[in-house]
Amino acid sequence: MLAKYQRLESEGVWRADEEAQRRDIIVSIGEATLTLTDLNEVALTHWSLPAIRRQNPGTRPAVYAPGEDTPETLEIADDEMIDAVEKVLRAVRKQGRHPGRLRNLIYGGLSVLVLVLAVFWLPGALSRYASHIIPEETRDNIGARLAADVERLTGAHCEDPTALAALNRLSQRLFPDATPQVLVLPSALETTQHLPGGTLLVSHKLVEDFETVDVLAGYLLAENLRRRTFDPFERLLKGAGLTAAFGLLTTGDISEDDLRAHAEALIVAEPLELTGDGLAAEFVQSEVKPDAYITAAAPPPQASETLSNASAQIPTSPLLTDSEWIALQQICET
Repeated sequence: MLAKYQRLESEGVWRADEEAQRRDIIVSIGEATLTLTDLNEVALTHWSLPAIRRQNPGTRPAVYAPGEDTPETLEIADDEMIDAVEKVLRAVRKQGRHPGRLRNLIYGGLSVLVLVLAVFWLPGALSRYASHIIPEETRDNIGARLAADVERLTGAHCEDPTALAALNRLSQRLFPDATPQVLVLPSALETTQHLPGGTLLVSHKLVEDFETVDVLAGYLLAENLRRRTFDPFERLLKGAGLTAAFGLLTTGDISEDDLRAHAEALIVAEPLELTGDGLAAEFVQSEVKPDAYITAAAPPPQASETLSNASAQIPTSPLLTDSEWIALQQICET
């Protein structure tokens, strides 16, 4: 369309500004400009076609300006030239819309990036931040409430006095520096889990179904390592979602519905996987032979090999007396 009008010329009236005299001139259409020359064919000015604005749409003669808010004007009375200028302007402006597509692509890409960050990065980042700034008192309180929700699903934890004395002795033997609270649950839980505040949950099967205390000791060492490696409070917030994390940051609390949902998830969740080196270090430091734990827990082959290699350097040391172990095995019978 542009090529069709590139040789078209007509007369026009040009005024450089509001105080200048009107001058008769010749108007011609170029590839990207409108050229204004005097009657001697001396160029007076060039107007960029995309910038040209018509000041009196629908009225003739047509009055144009080289841009918005400019005092310079051009008046054209020739109908053919007016129609040509209008068609050329429409064509040029249509071609000029392509940069907008790039902007749309950029904005669309940024929107997708923001959405991806909101979905995949923000929940984890917010959960980590909230878990780091929540005071220990709040952690302990929420951990106790979560333990109560777990016990509504499993039944109250077992607490035969003689058995508890043996369990406390075992806990102090395994964790002399910071002894966690250990709760033996009568049903539902298959092995072990941990809660915010330092509580370890233990299935009654680990107490009742094995001949030696070494299996229970191994599971306790492994779960305590998980408690230190994987922040249980961060896990709670990730499972509860953004709303819970925001609520905790603003109110310092988390809803009972979120706690109940997390309790239900914990009961059926598989224990988080640990490295063989980390496990081996725990057994070596606590002087607990890992052989019985390897047989019962069946960790991944690489971890089993690492634990087996570590076993040779661990001295044999009784964890409980026979009478204490027998009493502990009866912890859920009362």
